[in-house]
Amino acid sequence: MSDDEQPEPPRPGPEGPRKWTPRDLSASGPTPPGPTEAGATAGAERGAAAGSDGGVEGGAAAGSDGGPARGKKGRPPRTGWRRFVPRWRVVLGLFLFCALLLIGGFIAGYMLVSIPAANAGATAQSNVFLYADGTQLASDGEINRENVQLAQIPLTVQRAVLAAEDRDFYSERAVDPKAMIRAAWNTLTGKGTQGGSTITQQYVKNYYLGQEQTVTRKVKEFFIAIKLNREETKEDILAGYLNTSYFGRNAYGIQAASQAYYGKDVEKLTTAEGAYLASLLNSPSAYDVIAHPQNKPRVLARWNYVLDGMVKKKWLGASERAATTFPVPGKAKPRAGLAGQRGYLVEAVKDYLTSNKIIDDNTLATGGYRITTTIQRDKQDAFVKAVDDRVNSKLSSVRKADRNVRVGGASIDPATGKVLAMYGGVDYTRQYVNNATRRDFQVGSTFKPFVFTSAVANGSTTQDGRPITPNTVYDGTNKRPVQGWKGAPYGPANEDDISYGQITVRTATDKSVNAVYAQMAVDVGPAKVKQTAIDLGLPADTPDMPNGPSTALGTATASVLDMTQAYATLAGHGRHGTYTMVESVIKDGEKTDLPSEDAEQAVPREAADTTTSMLQSVVDGGTGTAAQASGRPSAGKTGTAEQDKAAWFAGYTPDLATVVAVMGADPDTAVQQPLYGALGLPRMNGGGPPAQIWAQYTKGALRGSEAKDFDLELQEGATAPVEPPTPNPFQSPTPGRDQGQTQGQDQGQTQGQSQGRTGGRDQGQTQGQNQGQTGGRSQGQTQGQNQGRTQGQDQGQTQGQTQGGADNGGPVNGGQNQGPTQGQTAGQDQGQTQGGQTQGGADNGGTEGGGTDGLGGATGLAERPRGSRSP
Repeated sequence: MSDDEQPEPPRPGPEGPRKWTPRDLSASGPTPPGPTEAGATAGAERGAAAGSDGGVEGGAAAGSDGGPARGKKGRPPRTGWRRFVPRWRVVLGLFLFCALLLIGGFIAGYMLVSIPAANAGATAQSNVFLYADGTQLASDGEINRENVQLAQIPLTVQRAVLAAEDRDFYSERAVDPKAMIRAAWNTLTGKGTQGGSTITQQYVKNYYLGQEQTVTRKVKEFFIAIKLNREETKEDILAGYLNTSYFGRNAYGIQAASQAYYGKDVEKLTTAEGAYLASLLNSPSAYDVIAHPQNKPRVLARWNYVLDGMVKKKWLGASERAATTFPVPGKAKPRAGLAGQRGYLVEAVKDYLTSNKIIDDNTLATGGYRITTTIQRDKQDAFVKAVDDRVNSKLSSVRKADRNVRVGGASIDPATGKVLAMYGGVDYTRQYVNNATRRDFQVGSTFKPFVFTSAVANGSTTQDGRPITPNTVYDGTNKRPVQGWKGAPYGPANEDDISYGQITVRTATDKSVNAVYAQMAVDVGPAKVKQTAIDLGLPADTPDMPNGPSTALGTATASVLDMTQAYATLAGHGRHGTYTMVESVIKDGEKTDLPSEDAEQAVPREAADTTTSMLQSVVDGGTGTAAQASGRPSAGKTGTAEQDKAAWFAGYTPDLATVVAVMGADPDTAVQQPLYGALGLPRMNGGGPPAQIWAQYTKGALRGSEAKDFDLELQEGATAPVEPPTPNPFQSPTPGRDQGQTQGQDQGQTQGQSQGRTGGRDQGQTQGQNQGQTGGRSQGQTQGQNQGRTQGQDQGQTQGQTQGGADNGGPVNGGQNQGPTQGQTAGQDQGQTQGGQTQGGADNGGTEGGGTDGLGGATGLAERPRGSRSP
């Protein structure tokens, strides 16, 4: 065959079935591939390329005749992430397996879990409270419970409970999986612990199981609720729930709660009263507006939520809802076993445990706990005796104001933060509200030290750039407008409308000068002052702590216990740890974990210690001299609320911080009342009964222990000698007035002050002291004031007019007028203040220096230099 001639390829056509012929393997030598073998090889190669699933078949098919593959088409191989995704057959298989497993588990659980008998918690045990030494303080074992039929409970009260807890109770199943999942999710995502239980589940928990938060209990609760829902009617379940729920005030069940809060049987409850009782189920302790009046806004919000829910469910008409007013519950009627101070201490300990989430209300109410408190019996007895001696024994039924007198007190160890004693009121069975923990009375000037502490902690300066120290001079003029404040004009009045002129911060603290501290609050920054108060120990949500200059006057309504924490931080050199009232909690031999008591440096030590040095001055010669009777090195501050509705003394020794407040409140309405005339006194101030109680208690509480001196580290400049008062840094100068004002004021003030002080004080002191002791305030003040004023005014006016106006005055209106005025005013003020009014009398002479503190003109405390109080 030539190269030009090529055989034609075989044409496809019908072929008959081929028979398989075994290959003769006996022949020697390789056999050239024939058409069949070549086709099979090519077909196999094409089949392999076609895919793993169809390659063999395709290859075989194609190889039969050496042509293209025929048969099942192959799948492309999986690549990338698809290789890790299970096929739908696998997913379906797993789903069916899990479904069968869940169904099997449900059936097994339903068969295995049975409805048990009522648990022991349905008849709660008592809790035992112990003093720190292990002796028994009190027991709250008497359970207040009275079961009633559902028919006895008004329908509106039933619906109020449903509106508060489970609005779809009658139409829903025993359990609500969606609510349970939602509650679990909210808890896990940090939105707070959420309740996902229906009323049926809550009833099962209360009556058959317990309050412990465990998976086992929740599983049992789930199956028992389902069974119970099949075996009992909704009405029976609701009745059981209403008879087992805890409403606070040791009341178990709706009937006991009706008596505890409104003094009536459940049948007589109104819709509004029922809505309030339903609100209590959310938080029994916190929502008692009598025990915690500061929580009333939260209670009202919950009460409105309940009533609005009733309207939404068409259980209450809109017009009736609009006419409904909040029903204030009556006073609690505690058991006789909690008489005296025991009831106050027990409730305070319970509040501590629940507010710190150590034990919740319902769990604690089941009882069985042995709680050792931090209260020391000897100190507690000393506190009660001091109040009885200084206040209760002096109350008279003849004086109307005496019926309004209330006393609260608390004492903390600064080193540990432990509450060692507390005075809550005259008797828990007669006065339910704890005066040591209530937050509705203004703290007054006991807040001022926080302003100064903040100034030192923040390195603050005055408006003209001078560092704020105890020796910094401020203008103490009565009703002087605060400078540098961008809000509404504010010029606070000093007590008794006294103007002090240029005085140091230490003297302003001694005399509690509002004008100085309002300005200082602005100099520091009200927001910084508030943060310092919180750092020291006041709760961040303390009511009425404004972001303005008025915060320095003590408008905040912190509790006595809150203020004791803050002053304990000052006593502890600025270290603060959350207070504690509990040493240990044991039930069935197991201890409950308590919060850590680790303290941290809340404010710099020099800020706390410098404040302490100034508060020592208040006790040494300011408004708190009555505290000297403790016989210990002491620091403290007096305070008076607006309209004299409360008087405070907050003080400390190196090893004990104590705050005492005498409050005025109507015993019937609880409305705050002024204390004018109480205990036979014209006015109630912190330097009176509160400081006297503090001194007697401190002396008794520390009896037998060695007296300690304060170990202080003061800020720079705190011990520098007091310089003569400087011109008012906030006075706006005008052209032609600078020289006259400066020289006239400086020289007139200096010479007028010096001679006014010498002539007026000497004569006022001698005559005022001698005559003030026999004749009282009139002669000492009149002669001392008149002579001091005359000499001070004459000298100041002469020097001010001559040097301030004639020589250096400049224009007529700038020097001649301004110089005499400034010189005369400064000389007159200094001569009058120091020569007569302040230091005029001994026992009764003078308004502040003599009359209030009984120190007389001989002391000269207002302007005497202060030295270091660091040992």
